[in-house]
Amino acid sequence: MNAQISFLEGTFNLIHIPLDLYPTFLQPILQVLLPQGAGEACLANGVEGPDVETRHAFLNISITPIECSVVCHSDWAKTVFEPVVNRLPRDVAKQITVSKEPYLVLSVISAGMDAGNRVMELTSPLALAGIPILFITTYYSDFILVPRKKKDTVVQALLARGFECIEDESSYVSPAVMSHGRVKSQGSEPPSTPPPSSASELQKRTFELLKKRNVVPYICDGLSLVQCSGRDVSELIDFSSRRPHSSWQANGNGHRMSWLDNMDTKLYTSLIAVLASQPRFLSITLAQEDAPSLLLDKTLLNVFGDSLVGDTEGDLVPIFLDLVNLPLEATGIVSGVAGKLVEEMHMTETGVGSELSYLSTARAGAVILSNQQAMKALEVLKPLLEKE
Repeated sequence: MNAQISFLEGTFNLIHIPLDLYPTFLQPILQVLLPQGAGEACLANGVEGPDVETRHAFLNISITPIECSVVCHSDWAKTVFEPVVNRLPRDVAKQITVSKEPYLVLSVISAGMDAGNRVMELTSPLALAGIPILFITTYYSDFILVPRKKKDTVVQALLARGFECIEDESSYVSPAVMSHGRVKSQGSEPPSTPPPSSASELQKRTFELLKKRNVVPYICDGLSLVQCSGRDVSELIDFSSRRPHSSWQANGNGHRMSWLDNMDTKLYTSLIAVLASQPRFLSITLAQEDAPSLLLDKTLLNVFGDSLVGDTEGDLVPIFLDLVNLPLEATGIVSGVAGKLVEEMHMTETGVGSELSYLSTARAGAVILSNQQAMKALEVLKPLLEKE
């Protein structure tokens, strides 16, 4: 596999919001979704948020049948979400979780391998080094969240797999083939138990942990997803006459250019409409180098009209793993589950591995496959997690 892995600028926090409290947090969710406008509102209130360049280095908002989960810049977690939490009654506020430790986000651009093997190949070196991760597959890229305090261990794991640093210790490129031996953990806080020594041991430990914590995979009846992208804004806007950062300068008429001039307003209007209705399933990812990526309930497509591109005729089904009883520090979940499915379903040989993707949220994980393959995957997972 050829891959380039880059650390995105900034630190990020993971936020869990129970579904019954979602309406209470709709305003802060919209505020971080549209931070260019919200940033000025924050300054007006004496609150300082991230600078213009880093606001959307990465943002994920996911509403699923299990929870609402947000990954946002640490400054937004502190200035936008925490004040809302602090205004709630104590017994209600304790239901909200804002990760105490910040995360780093790794952006992964890869080629030459199907999605199923890619998930396994990218996550197993980190799992074998005892690093807890979250994994988010989008329309264009894969993103891996790792605890900031584990950065040195992450770098050592990449270097041990033959990755080479190419840009100021923030980007790494891979060799064509990756091995799966254990990497010594060099974090400041070593894991409570030694990390597994091989991919097979990793899988074994993963399913033992899931079974012990009563994690039962399931599918929601009637829920079908599609993975799409917002249209490339350059197709909609003529940038040729604009100077760099023109969104923060005055135009020829003396009016200050707005962030609205540099985006597809139809897409964002549709997003706000969907978020206001508390959708059954929607995951939106914004990243600095990519157009907006959406994984959404297929029934919502009519709201977006022609503002989306991609396989709108797709029929993807998520298999949910409710991980509420597992600590965030649990390791190997993504790699162990993906590896077992690739192995048991012979995804490499049959070519169906190209259909597999994964979505980590604050307290859950979702393996996403085509309808037919999801049913087969459920048949693989259920026996492994049934109590004897």
